[in-house]
Amino acid sequence: MGTKCIGIDVGGTTVKIGIFEHSGELLKKWEVVTRKENSGSHILTDVSSSILKNLEDLSIPLDEVKGVGLGVPGPVMPDGYVEVCVNLGWKDQYPGRDLSAMLQGIPVICENDANVAALGEMWQGGGKGFDDLVMVTLGTGVGGGVIRDQKIVSGKHGLAGEIGHMHVREDETERCNCGGVGCLEQIASATGIAREARRQMSMVETPSSLRAFGDQITAKEVFDAAKAGDELARKVVERFGHYMGIALAQTSMIMDPEVFVIGGGVSRAGTYLIDEIYRHYDKFTPISKSKSQIVLATLGNDAGIYGAARMILD
Repeated sequence: MGTKCIGIDVGGTTVKIGIFEHSGELLKKWEVVTRKENSGSHILTDVSSSILKNLEDLSIPLDEVKGVGLGVPGPVMPDGYVEVCVNLGWKDQYPGRDLSAMLQGIPVICENDANVAALGEMWQGGGKGFDDLVMVTLGTGVGGGVIRDQKIVSGKHGLAGEIGHMHVREDETERCNCGGVGCLEQIASATGIAREARRQMSMVETPSSLRAFGDQITAKEVFDAAKAGDELARKVVERFGHYMGIALAQTSMIMDPEVFVIGGGVSRAGTYLIDEIYRHYDKFTPISKSKSQIVLATLGNDAGIYGAARMILD
C-alpha cells in the first residue's frame, strides 16, 4: 500500500501538481504550462511525464503512490466522464482513466476543480475542523463546491455547487457566459464587480475616486475605495453583498452547512468582505439565530492540489 498521494489542479494557464504524505504534509509542488493546442491533447501527456520525472528525482517508486487526484475545470460525471472543459478544449473524455494509463495503472480520481478546492479547504484550510461546508470562489467567475460528511457532493449531473449560476437578479438584461440572465456571477465575480462599477459611474454624477480608473477599474480598486469611504464604491459593494447574501441564504435553506468558505481573488478584501456578506446573509435568514459561519479560505492557489490529494485518502 502506497504512502504517498498526488494532487493535480488543471487550470487554463498552468497545471499545479503536488506530492503529499497521507498526513497532509506537502513534499513538493510545481507547475507545468497548460498546452491547449490540438484540443488540449498534450495536457495529460505533459502532466504524466512531469510526475514521473519528479518522482524519480525524489527517489519515490511508483508503488509508493496510492493514487492521484485530478481536478478539472468543468462538470465531471460520477463515472469520470467529462463532456466538455471549455477552457481546455476537451470534449467527450475520461481524463482520469487516460492519465491512469499513462502512469502505469496508478488509480486516478477525477472531479470538478471547484469541488476539489472545497475539499482542500476542509482538509487543511479555512474549513479545517468542519465536516460540512460550502465553498464559494470569487474570481474571474464565481465557482463553488459542496462538502457533506467530508465528501464531495457532485450531484447527479455534476452541477452541485454551481452557485455562480444561481438566478438572483431580476433587473439584469445582459446575458451571463452560461447563457442565463441575472446569475450571481454577473454581480459577485471580479469582472461582475468591475462591470457594476462602470454602470454606476455612467448612471450617476456622484464624485468618486473610481472615476480616475475609468473602464479599467478592477474589483480590488472598488473594495479599496469602499474601505476608504467612497460613496459610489460603497454602493457597488452594497449590491455585491446583497446578492451574495441572497445566494448564501438560499443555499442555507437547502444545505444548511456548518460553514461557508469564501475564496478566490476577490476574497483578498478580507474581513471587510466577509462582514459585508454576513450582514446581508443575516438579514435574509431570520428563521433561526443559529446560522452557518462565513470564513475566509486560507490555501489560496494550493487548495486544488490539497483537495485532489485528499480524494485519494477515502
